[in-house]
Amino acid sequence: MPQSLPDLDRFDHAILRILATEGRIAAVELARCVGLSKSPVQARMKRLEEAGVIAGYRAILDPVKMGLSHVAFVEVRLDDTREAALQAFNRAVLTVPEVEQCHMIASRFDYLLKVRTTDISDYRRVLAERISALPHVAQTSTYVAMEAVKEAL
Repeated sequence: MPQSLPDLDRFDHAILRILATEGRIAAVELARCVGLSKSPVQARMKRLEEAGVIAGYRAILDPVKMGLSHVAFVEVRLDDTREAALQAFNRAVLTVPEVEQCHMIASRFDYLLKVRTTDISDYRRVLAERISALPHVAQTSTYVAMEAVKEAL
């Protein structure tokens, strides 16, 4: 049975908006920002966590400052799109640390990958040794990003 979505009111939305950009904000400060006291805000956060609306908290790293400034988008076409082949690809792509995102696409290709590496030489190695070696990969096309105009961190 599908899980029902929680009812979110304006306070919940306000809490989520603030937490999305300031995940380490103190409950007292969050309460002040949304116009509630600390206890109701903490109760709402707990309910949102339990419902899975808040999936977790994490540090957001700056990949450029970590030396990973090269971004490429890769179209991947598989030689087989039956469910077993898709699942094999899905499992394998999760093991490639340079693949930052992987999306199954309804298009002339099957997957779109966002790949982050140190430079073009590193990208060539990842493409040749890892991405092209994934199960059922028949063809790839690469698009190198010149600049990130908008990117959620």
